Amino acid sequence: MNLSTALPTFVITLREGVEAALVVGIVLAFLKKAKQSRLNFWVYAGVAVGIFVSALIGVLFTWLIKILGSINPQYTSVVEPILEGVFSILAILMLSWMLIWMTKQARFMKAQVEVAVTEALTQNSNAGWGVFTLVLVAVIREGFETVLFVAANFQQGLLPSLGAISGLGIAATIGVLLFKWGVKINIRQFFQVMGILLVLIVAGLVVSALQSFDEATANLALSSRSSENLCFYYEHFTKVHSCILGPMVWNTAKILPDEHFPGIILRSLFGYRDKLYIVQAVGYLGFLLSIGGLYFRSIMGGKTPRQKRFPLAQK
Repeated sequence: MNLSTALPTFVITLREGVEAALVVGIVLAFLKKAKQSRLNFWVYAGVAVGIFVSALIGVLFTWLIKILGSINPQYTSVVEPILEGVFSILAILMLSWMLIWMTKQARFMKAQVEVAVTEALTQNSNAGWGVFTLVLVAVIREGFETVLFVAANFQQGLLPSLGAISGLGIAATIGVLLFKWGVKINIRQFFQVMGILLVLIVAGLVVSALQSFDEATANLALSSRSSENLCFYYEHFTKVHSCILGPMVWNTAKILPDEHFPGIILRSLFGYRDKLYIVQAVGYLGFLLSIGGLYFRSIMGGKTPRQKRFPLAQK
């Protein structure tokens, strides 16, 4: 059993889960301050229903993948990698947007949540439903991003789901430590570290997505003579080749194979490949320079001029 495949979803679910736990904790704390603890039930109901809906979306994605893969068994070897590539692209877009947007909005999260709860409380008889909806949307939003990532790795079986469950459990524990027991945790630093890990994980997903499309194109080209020209690059004189990814830029199979420890950990977590092609290398570096650059600028943008000049003065 390759437990390493559970690592990426564990990291993503941990980060997303802590974010959702912060929203829930802020809502509960505000209700207590407003002497409206009678509405706590609606908060817990929103969490439970949000987790259920996220799991249901995951089941529906799995069912959809199986249906599409069985439409024509002859093209299963083509359809499956295409689906994996498509879900990877969707996960890349969603996770990248979430990373940049949430980093910019994190400073105002508490105020925004409290304003939303205040508006819900002014609805009198519908206050419970307002609180429920606020928490439900927060949980589903974080859950959907995790479901997309798991769907992008559907060929790895149930292990990514186990990683997601573990991450969710630890995120819930962090939420309890923060808001129930008053344990001091540097949340800003936590999100910065998790954000860096997420940038590297999603960059690896770019490599995996390109690999999936290359595999699908190669299988389609092999399935019929009329599709042979789809492989515009093909190295005839070596056993290792690509269909659409161009020439190989490195081969570390003898030094650090990606099928054995520790290479398999790096492959599962960061998309490491012992054979990397030029299109993958360009995609990886392009993602790090663009999205990674935006993320680091958003982190620096969150500091005041005094913090930038005297970072230790705030400790």
